[in-house]
Amino acid sequence: MKRLLILLLINICSFSLWAQINTDRVMSIGRNALYFEDYVLSIQYFNQVIKAKPWLAEPYFYRAVAKISLDDYKGAEDDCTACLERNPFLAQAYYARGVARQSQENYDGAIADYTKGLEFRMEDRQMMINRSVAYIQKGDFDGAEKAFEELMKAHPRYSMNYLSRGAMYLEKGDTLKALADYNKAIEMDPYYAPAYGNRAILHYQMHSLDSALVDLNEAIHLNPRESGYFINRGLVRYQQNNLRGAMADYDQVVSMDRDNLIARFNRGLLRFQVGDNNRAIEDFDVVINLEPDNYMAYYNRALLRYETGDYRGAVADYDVVLNEYPNFLPGYYSRAEAKKKMNDLAGADKDFWTAYNKEQQMKKDRAAGKSTSSSDLADNDDNKDKDTKDKQEENTREQSDKNINKFNRLVVYDKEEERRSKYQSEVRGRVQDNNVHVDIEPQFILTYYEKPDPVKKLVYYDKIVESYNSKMLLKRKLILTNQEAALTEDQVSAHFESINEYSARLEKNPNDADLYFGRAIDYMLVQDFDEAIKDFDRVIDINPEFVMAYFNRAVVRYKKLEYASSQEEQTYAEEFISGGNMTMNLVTGKTSGVKKMGDDPVTAKLKDNKKPYEYEMVTRDYDMVIKYAPNFVYAYFNRANLRCAQRDYRAAIADYTEAIYRDPEFADAYFNRGLAYLSLGDARNGIADLSKAGELGIFNAYSIIKRMTSR
Repeated sequence: MKRLLILLLINICSFSLWAQINTDRVMSIGRNALYFEDYVLSIQYFNQVIKAKPWLAEPYFYRAVAKISLDDYKGAEDDCTACLERNPFLAQAYYARGVARQSQENYDGAIADYTKGLEFRMEDRQMMINRSVAYIQKGDFDGAEKAFEELMKAHPRYSMNYLSRGAMYLEKGDTLKALADYNKAIEMDPYYAPAYGNRAILHYQMHSLDSALVDLNEAIHLNPRESGYFINRGLVRYQQNNLRGAMADYDQVVSMDRDNLIARFNRGLLRFQVGDNNRAIEDFDVVINLEPDNYMAYYNRALLRYETGDYRGAVADYDVVLNEYPNFLPGYYSRAEAKKKMNDLAGADKDFWTAYNKEQQMKKDRAAGKSTSSSDLADNDDNKDKDTKDKQEENTREQSDKNINKFNRLVVYDKEEERRSKYQSEVRGRVQDNNVHVDIEPQFILTYYEKPDPVKKLVYYDKIVESYNSKMLLKRKLILTNQEAALTEDQVSAHFESINEYSARLEKNPNDADLYFGRAIDYMLVQDFDEAIKDFDRVIDINPEFVMAYFNRAVVRYKKLEYASSQEEQTYAEEFISGGNMTMNLVTGKTSGVKKMGDDPVTAKLKDNKKPYEYEMVTRDYDMVIKYAPNFVYAYFNRANLRCAQRDYRAAIADYTEAIYRDPEFADAYFNRGLAYLSLGDARNGIADLSKAGELGIFNAYSIIKRMTSR
């Protein structure tokens, strides 16, 4: 489906290519990469064409298509706008921009783009469908009905028309019209699995479980690889008290996708219900590992650990839950029971009376008319009588529903997820789905070796370094990189020999700055930081304007500082600092899997142990680089990284900005500045910078964009 959509976008749009033959070839290669879903690579090719021929509309359009496939909708919208500024008659550019705007919930803008595109391509089916869906998403059902009328008049034999309109009627609450449209869609195309899947949801909502089961069986028969059908059938079977059948469905989902959170959570609940406690714990272990802020999984695991006699583990899980939900009364009562089993009678007594006093206060507040509707409050006798929902609703919750009182309910897809499955043909790239750590790009260094990267093929250049290399004063060519390669045993031995050779030559020429510089590089590569710093000191004593010595001395000083800090904290967290990466705190406005720096004792202790003067020494070296070589952008970049380590994000942004001003294609600076903006809660500028970084070759940016825009 993805390839067909991309091929449609590629072939439907006809352009006049009047560029040189090499530009034509690069465009052709980029389109091939796009078709084969190599989105990151295709963007690099289109970048080349844009740089060579910035007046062409075509490369902006195709780059927008690639960005849509990477969930970079803002970047895609900007590229489509640039394309239309160069050629306002390209219908497919309006279509692509409409998709980008619709994905950003700018429904009015999307409708306007689809309407404009239809002026050039009248009765274009996909644009008409998307426009209808945009009306639905906007909540304008009258506009949606009119749009569907136009669609069906133009394409009366297309079954998806009825499927989409049926979904609209279902959302509107008109189940009879929805059912009629689903029936018509299946009549027109009886081999389309999603039609049965959607009708099954309708039957389920109408409490017709047998009909829902029949439809889901048919959907699975037609598409046995779609996990959502098994999850929904498991839910239906559970409501029919067919626990064995429900368990089999969740087993099937896990066999296809072992990290499916819904299947794991629901199977854990079912295993708990039938007394298979140890295997239920295994399921909740997986859920917690994949979603560290899933407090319902913690609470269920705590109950299970109690049942299996792991009282200490149960208390640990209760602690996590109560830290997040301090008014969750069952948590206190349950933790009290676990503490009793551990003979912690004082702790148990404290938890019991805490819960009792909170419960009494809640009753007083309700009697006084005060609201106690917070999601972290426990259900109690006063509100149980209000439960007039049917069994289906009582036993389920949506995935986004974080009410801890619903900890023992089966998870169903969110309505928004259902909507997307009904209306959209997902075109997703691979890289944004990668589970990457949110780390800034590391500091740059002058060295001989670089870690190969098959995707990020950026070349870093500075005329000072190139000029020095041209003199051939060292045994190897210096390179600028922030992806240092680990040395092999043979390479380490070679550098020890080189140290000896430099030392012998320095006995004869004790004032040769280049010899000290070369030996310092060798010391640095074999991790002898103290000796490296001494040699860099000697270089600077001899030649106070030796820019590269200041630069590498700063890098080595920071490496030494970093290593010392990691040693200090090893007893607290062995893996807190590794490889020089610094974790950023992304302010998303909601709880995420990204751990906030400064919120744990490890971070606090680390911060206290940092000696300000050590940072100041590193900073002064970068200041000297900038003084003697103001266009050496890597000094601004590294100094910004240093300021990120000190949580001074505003100063870091200023340095990244200066680096970008001097090198507008400095991808790493865009990436890190984007993370710094996000750390300050500025999502708009942060995502814009990440989009630019992804465009320039740092593909990890797309996974973060996806994470930040998934609401």
